[in-house]
Amino acid sequence: MFRNGRRSASKVALALGRKRVTETATKAGWGLLRGAIRSQWKGLAAGVSVGLLWSAGKVAGPLLVQQAIDKGIVEQSSSLMLWVVLLLLAGLIAAVFTGARRWFAFREARWVETSMRDQLFAHLQGLHFAFHDETQTGQLMSRASSDLQQVQAFVVMIPMTLSNLATVVAVAVILFRLDPVLALMALGPLPFVNLLARRFSTKLFPEVMTIQAESAELASVVEETVSGIRVVKGFGAEVVQSSRLRAEADDVYAASIRAAAVRAWYLPLIDVLPLIGLIAVLGYGGQQVLNGELTVGELVAFNSFVTLLIWPLRNIGQLVALGQRAAASCQRVHEVLSTDPLVKDPVVPVRLPARRPGHPVGELRFDDVRFSYGRLEAVLDGFTLRVEAGESVALVGATGSGKTTIARLIPRFYDVEGGAIHLDGVDVRQSPLHDLRRAVGIVFEDTFLFNDTIAANIAFADPDAPQSAIEDAARLAGAHDFVVTLPDGYETVLGERGYSLSGGQRQRIAIARALVADPRVLILDDATSAVDPTKEHEIRDALATVMGGRTTIVIAHRPATIALADRVVLIQDGRVAAEGTHDALLAESEAYRQVLAAGERTRWAVVAGAGPGPAADDDAAGAQPVETSAAEEVR
Repeated sequence: MFRNGRRSASKVALALGRKRVTETATKAGWGLLRGAIRSQWKGLAAGVSVGLLWSAGKVAGPLLVQQAIDKGIVEQSSSLMLWVVLLLLAGLIAAVFTGARRWFAFREARWVETSMRDQLFAHLQGLHFAFHDETQTGQLMSRASSDLQQVQAFVVMIPMTLSNLATVVAVAVILFRLDPVLALMALGPLPFVNLLARRFSTKLFPEVMTIQAESAELASVVEETVSGIRVVKGFGAEVVQSSRLRAEADDVYAASIRAAAVRAWYLPLIDVLPLIGLIAVLGYGGQQVLNGELTVGELVAFNSFVTLLIWPLRNIGQLVALGQRAAASCQRVHEVLSTDPLVKDPVVPVRLPARRPGHPVGELRFDDVRFSYGRLEAVLDGFTLRVEAGESVALVGATGSGKTTIARLIPRFYDVEGGAIHLDGVDVRQSPLHDLRRAVGIVFEDTFLFNDTIAANIAFADPDAPQSAIEDAARLAGAHDFVVTLPDGYETVLGERGYSLSGGQRQRIAIARALVADPRVLILDDATSAVDPTKEHEIRDALATVMGGRTTIVIAHRPATIALADRVVLIQDGRVAAEGTHDALLAESEAYRQVLAAGERTRWAVVAGAGPGPAADDDAAGAQPVETSAAEEVR
């Protein structure tokens, strides 16, 4: 009994906790939306002012019709043409300011959407790598597109709705002045419209949140399928991805149907209530006319005013629905904007020492570094190493030993959990991020090129780099010779991710990109992995040139590439297990020989099983691997 009571209490506490989190997030969403609106208050105020002029033109119409009927037709005390001309002018005023109202509304709404997207994009770029490791790209794309479109749709309605509200107030005042009893009949349904609108808002909000979340999941499946289309096709998994897409689309459909059911129930009621007022006006007002207590013009004006109220009232109900959707979208955007970057600029930055002629730069020092990616077992634990300025060091170890982790810690993709890393005597955590990452050039194992020209890809981090600097970097990387043979040379536009080039060509472009900024430290993370073994010497020759006199961290599995480094460091259990030259470690360290042999066995297994494919180096098409044992290759 006691255990069941305690379990029930825990469930209640959990439910209350979730409710508080939801309420806090909802308030944050509304707060973000209010802030976005305040930022454009001047333009929105101009839109509202123009809307009031539109409202004046709309309200004047029925009054002029009343005068035209009573004075121009019934009494014939004034010219009917005069009222016709005045009615035409009122219509022109309403038409002109309808366009002006929409122009202001859409201009400010687009500015709100643009500024929020800029804010979101800048924040996303500033977030730490761990956030991007854990967050689906489709989720972020959904927030930057469909969620912000919901905000834009709501802001558009603000000037329109406020002018419609002004129309409702003006009409109410006029109706009460004409006939208070008839006005009560015409306006009596309004409180019920407001009540229904509030209930509509409450019912619709959770469904809208579900639609937004499910749409993000759908976008994630599409993004992953398009980005990984080669994997999908390579494994014949089109049916698998189609099933995933269908499941997510069904979830979006189900949530949309539930939201549509809410709208289908409440919106007709909101629409029909003003018609009840119209019926009351026709019944009671017609009797008033027959009794001589109301003129024909006044009855027609009453009917016109009640009809005029239908669209503004529905518009107000629409704003409620759009407001809920916008708040839900802002809540999702706020989830990203409220995420604090774990890796950011120091409060008191320390600049890296300036370069001086004759003094090499790029000294690296790892002091008792510990890092675990937030897990229980550390990847690096007590890692200590010194790399002299201008020295090249190859990091060797079994898969998962922490080689790439070391490369990620130098430019602060992640921050160390213990110990410190120093670059030229400065703790990297004290250096401004921009300066640090411009001082460290990285060639990743997975080469990513943008759908742009070769020159733009090489000068990616420095778009203003002169053509001579681009070509010098390409020559150092061994890319210049094949680039100039392309139809448009350096202006050749690459396809998606650069797949129009071979793997080796992409890698050389990536090396050139890393060299344009003349970094203090160059990190080559398995930079020859995409190159056919028979053509590896071409990349090695380029690397030997690039590494000369530059602090270089080489992560490689191929012995010939490892041998380019001045020193080799063997990593085991998150620490330095052995170090020396490649030849010395081959002669003295059994563990080193085993690591290299394991790497060669894996590589030849991949070569034997992969066959030609899109990642193969075009320069080496048709080449066959040389039949040598792993042990012979290592030696």
